[in-house]
Amino acid sequence: MLDIGYALSSRYPDPPQTDYRRADVKALRHDLFSGDVYLADTERDEELATARGWVPVLDFAWALCDIAERLDRDPMGSRAAKPQRAALDFPESADVWLFVRRFGHVEIAPEHPSADQPTLSVLHSELRREARDFLHDLLADLADMHEELADNPVVWDLRARFPRV
Repeated sequence: MLDIGYALSSRYPDPPQTDYRRADVKALRHDLFSGDVYLADTERDEELATARGWVPVLDFAWALCDIAERLDRDPMGSRAAKPQRAALDFPESADVWLFVRRFGHVEIAPEHPSADQPTLSVLHSELRREARDFLHDLLADLADMHEELADNPVVWDLRARFPRV
C-alpha cells in the first residue's frame, strides 16, 4: 500500500502578505507551502523522503499527478511491454526521483540510490489514486489554513484536472 505524506516547514513560512486568492501558478508551485514529502510502502515499511524543509509541497503533489498521467500515455496501457519513464526533479537540488512503469507496476527510485533510499514498487492504478487523493487532501488542509486559497482559480482548475479516482 502506498502512503504519500508531507510536513510543512516552520523554518520557511509563507510571506505574511500573501494573497492566496490571487496567487499565480508560479507562486503556488514554487514559492509557497515549503516542507518535506515522502512516499512510503506501508507493507514493506520502506520510504523515499526529503529532509530539507524547503520542498514546494503543492508542486510535489501536482507533479506526482502529472507523472501518473504521463506514465499512462501508451495506448497499450498495462499491457505495454516497453517501459514508460518519468522523472520528478526537486527544485534547487540535484535530487531526482525516477518513475518507470512496466506493465501495470511502477518502480520509484532516487536517481542516485543509497542504502537509506529504497526502490518502491506500486501498481500504476494505486499511484494514480493515491496521488490524486494526496493532492485533494493537501488542498483541503491548505484551504483550512488559508481560507482564501479555496477561491483561487488555479486551485479550481487543478481540482477539476485531477479529480479523485
